[in-house]
Amino acid sequence: MQWLIFWLVYPLLWLISKLPFWLFYKVSDAVFVLAYHIVGYRRKTVTKNLKLAFPEKEESEIKKIEKQFYRHMCDMFLEMIKSISISAEELQKRFQFDDLTIIEKLAKEQRSSLIVMGHYASYEWLTALQFYFDHSGYGIYKRIKNPYFDKLIHDIREKWNSKLLANKEATFIIRKQQRAGKMATYAFIADQSPKTRRNQYCTNFLGQNVPFFTGVERLAKSENMPVIYLAVDKVKRGFYKASFKVITEEPNSVPDYDITDAFAEHLENQIYKAPQYYLWTHKRFKHAE
Repeated sequence: MQWLIFWLVYPLLWLISKLPFWLFYKVSDAVFVLAYHIVGYRRKTVTKNLKLAFPEKEESEIKKIEKQFYRHMCDMFLEMIKSISISAEELQKRFQFDDLTIIEKLAKEQRSSLIVMGHYASYEWLTALQFYFDHSGYGIYKRIKNPYFDKLIHDIREKWNSKLLANKEATFIIRKQQRAGKMATYAFIADQSPKTRRNQYCTNFLGQNVPFFTGVERLAKSENMPVIYLAVDKVKRGFYKASFKVITEEPNSVPDYDITDAFAEHLENQIYKAPQYYLWTHKRFKHAE
């Protein structure tokens, strides 16, 4: 059945990915109407999240951000599909980095690093980073239940020497590779809400006291790996620019939880600046105190 579902859906995805961008975003506009106006996909969750994060805003402002968010979310979903056939040249044009100094410095020093980011702007086209260094780049992801779609995601990422590590196996594999002397860059989307409070750290985020995963921080300290925040901004429709902000190059020299706090603060600053680009369907506040 999973095989049948994949082969029924995949041809449509491939056709969408081949559309010229002007028509491609018309499809996104149609998906917006379906998701927002007809289906109302997670609208209650989005509205609740926005009101919790911005209690000072009027209802009209919340509604405006909500609609802008859904338009962006549909673009990002379609851009994931576009990754099936997008060329290297097109990807580099649409996802750019304003300063690669820190990445180049760590590469010269032969040091692996941990990149952290949130569900903000675009994380689907981060594979463009692989064009700028020779060592392996890994994205940490949650494995898809359908093995055929899971393989498709792997194939998309591996076109340009990027690889994926399932989140449940990532820590073990990274430690193993570090101790074998293998240099690599590992990218984490680190703002998921933990399933349990046990052994988790709570910090203030968007006015709420919420738990954060501390796995990146613990990994950085145990393997002495620099931690870098990747801030992705949406320049205009279909175009993004990313910048690197060093959280620490010497993780064992900073107090416990400072790395996690710094990540939360960087992400929060981006959200306050342009809230429509955060993934508000994500239940970030479900364990808020």
